[in-house]
Amino acid sequence: MANILVLDDISDAGMLVKRILERKGHKVWNFTEEEDALKRAAGTKIDLAILDIKLKKMTGVEALEELKKVNPDMKAIMLTGYPTLETARESLRLGAQEYCVKPINKEELEAKVAEVLDSGE
Repeated sequence: MANILVLDDISDAGMLVKRILERKGHKVWNFTEEEDALKRAAGTKIDLAILDIKLKKMTGVEALEELKKVNPDMKAIMLTGYPTLETARESLRLGAQEYCVKPINKEELEAKVAEVLDSGE
């Protein structure tokens, strides 16, 4: 199973993702603060990051860029309640494999996580 980092400024949203994915057997770390997530990523191999587009101090796209510096092979799924073509394109350009719209749909999240983790391995 995978090491998954979740970064969402809304604690409940991150906890929901964590619960869903832990039931699938993954090791999941949930963060609301960008610095804490980056510290964890620096000391741990992260297979997948699930990042909200809107965070407290930086955007999810900026967080993805920082996380990729310490985990270049890491995959990513972006979350947003406000989908735009621009954020989708920027996320994909920086290496996100998928995009999920909030509110989180359990089946959609499970399917996208499985698909992203299976791709290229």
